[in-house]
Amino acid sequence: MRAVIFDLDGVVVDTAKYHYLAWRKLAAELGFVFDEANNERLKGVSRMTSLEIVLETGKIQNLSMEEKIALADRKNGYYLDMVSTIDESEILPGIPAFLERLRAEGYKIALGSASKSGGMILKKLGLMPFFDAVVDGNLVERAKPDPQVFTKAAEMLGMPCKDCVVIEDSAAGIAAAAAGGMKSVGIGSSEILGNADIVVPDTAELPGLDLPK
Repeated sequence: MRAVIFDLDGVVVDTAKYHYLAWRKLAAELGFVFDEANNERLKGVSRMTSLEIVLETGKIQNLSMEEKIALADRKNGYYLDMVSTIDESEILPGIPAFLERLRAEGYKIALGSASKSGGMILKKLGLMPFFDAVVDGNLVERAKPDPQVFTKAAEMLGMPCKDCVVIEDSAAGIAAAAAGGMKSVGIGSSEILGNADIVVPDTAELPGLDLPK
């Protein structure tokens, strides 16, 4: 492996909680409760696909595309307000040390995230200098498990996909890595992420991890 591609939410920082709070606020305004169990279905998918899942949960149908875009934009406004004060204290355990190790060992590093706020969040966390490329929802059209976000990152790094390993916390992301011909490290439960080449329970394990060959 010569390059490492990071997902953002749940891997570098726990912005997933802010996405959930923003979707829950929107759902409440629409008259229903969006709980954490249903929120699990949103991991790794795009904003508009997430909106469809939220609307399905609330049994809301027959909205025009313009109405859906307005709702997605409203939710994103809530989310951006919530993350506007995010700082390096919210970086997940082990990530700074892992990034330092990767840089010292000569790996290329990229972000591969469905979030359209990926670059902004890396800057707020003070991590942007570690990343050679940032691919977020502004640069891709197809959501995971389509591999586009990761293959685009490999392309921007100038690396063949077979030399890249993806760090992910969602089943959709692990599937996307496999579809792109990449190795993967899953962060979380082996029951959910069992298709990854390696699974670790949390990011604190990453600094001492032997990456897949």
